[in-house]
Amino acid sequence: MTENLLYTIDGGICRITLNRPQVYNALSAGLIHDITSAITAAGADDAVRVVIITGTGDRAFCSGADLKEGFASAAKTGNGLNLGDSLRSGYHPMIRAIRNLPKPVIGRINGVAAGAGCSLALACDVVICSDEAYFSQIFVNIGLMPDAGSTFFLPRLVGPQRAFQLSSTGRPVYGPEAAQIGLVSQSVPAAELDGAVDKVAQYYATAPTQAIGAMKLVLNKSLYSDLDQQLEQEAENQDKLGQSADAAEGIGAFLMKRSANFSGR
Repeated sequence: MTENLLYTIDGGICRITLNRPQVYNALSAGLIHDITSAITAAGADDAVRVVIITGTGDRAFCSGADLKEGFASAAKTGNGLNLGDSLRSGYHPMIRAIRNLPKPVIGRINGVAAGAGCSLALACDVVICSDEAYFSQIFVNIGLMPDAGSTFFLPRLVGPQRAFQLSSTGRPVYGPEAAQIGLVSQSVPAAELDGAVDKVAQYYATAPTQAIGAMKLVLNKSLYSDLDQQLEQEAENQDKLGQSADAAEGIGAFLMKRSANFSGR
């Protein structure tokens, strides 16, 4: 737990909550560092089986980069906005940490997800939002292009033409439409958001964590691999999983016609 972020673990579920409600959970350099550190800690903790990322309050998941902080820093140094350096040193490690985490990450989108906040949401494995929440590639409104992974995730989720349209207009996409076009996994009324997220989190908290992690990492590679590479990735990871306690439990439970009790090992 820090000034910028809340971190809790309960029943195998790690909850990471962006905690800057006064600026709609905008991404400062400190918050970006804290998110990356929290994801790393969750990955190293065997007690964690699934991670939820959300924001404080009911108005914003994350409004994007903290522009006031960025401009203040630029004015102080007199060097202008070094946006590439900021991305390489802060945003890129954060997005890589989420995608490389061998555990499922659920984005609980409780309000606006704009700019880099939208990128953060799209980096999650499962995205569940409230109907009132909306997503916006708002970069164009300040003369910039999408970053923090959005140009990678967006066309793969919604197709190249729709990705261009959303990026070049910055128009808001509310929950129901986001679910319809495949931008998110599920959109529900705000009153049902916690129940929907908890249901998915409870499933992953009792699922075979090593198998889920392996399939996540191999699916990541499928986005830029050919068939032969994917076949080999499947073989290598399946070989490792075959030695796991969960595989032994799952196969034994199947043969004995009982429910499996996965330990995540």
